[in-house]
Amino acid sequence: MHGPGSASWLLVALCAASGAYCLLRTRSSVAEQRRAAGSEALMGFGMAVMAVPAAVLSPPRGAWLVYAAVFAAAGLRTAWTARRDPHHLHHLLGAGAMVYMSAAMTAAPGGGHGGGHGGGGVPAVTGVLLLYFTAHVLASGARLAPVGAAAPEAGVVPWADRPELALVCRLAMSMGMLAMLLTL
Repeated sequence: MHGPGSASWLLVALCAASGAYCLLRTRSSVAEQRRAAGSEALMGFGMAVMAVPAAVLSPPRGAWLVYAAVFAAAGLRTAWTARRDPHHLHHLLGAGAMVYMSAAMTAAPGGGHGGGHGGGGVPAVTGVLLLYFTAHVLASGARLAPVGAAAPEAGVVPWADRPELALVCRLAMSMGMLAMLLTL
């Protein structure tokens, strides 16, 4: 890598690819996959936009307020869903982290922007979010590690229904969230 710009573009690509796969999952035959896929696609694409280097796109302060409002609304929707399924608590924390980072960019001198150009945030909140996403990355990685020879599944599983790819998608977004929080 040749500096923060290269790292930012890699983060943009990682998050956009995750968002694109999550859009594919909205066509899944598994109802739970479809329900989670929409919020995860929004998160992936939102993170991709937030990670674009400031030299390319430096939105005005008001754009960060809109961004915070969008993710606050997504968080409220997720909070409603999380009552029935605790898996959605991770989505709620992700939406909360996006609201937090957007608010930090709004408060930053000059409107701020991701990729190390922000003005910071509340260190305790940033620390808690870093701990959570680090734990999520480690737990997700451990679930992906092969334990033994898996029994072959009957038939071909469509790309939208592959649970291991959904887990990889969440893992990638958590790693992206870690990178964004570290530069906050």
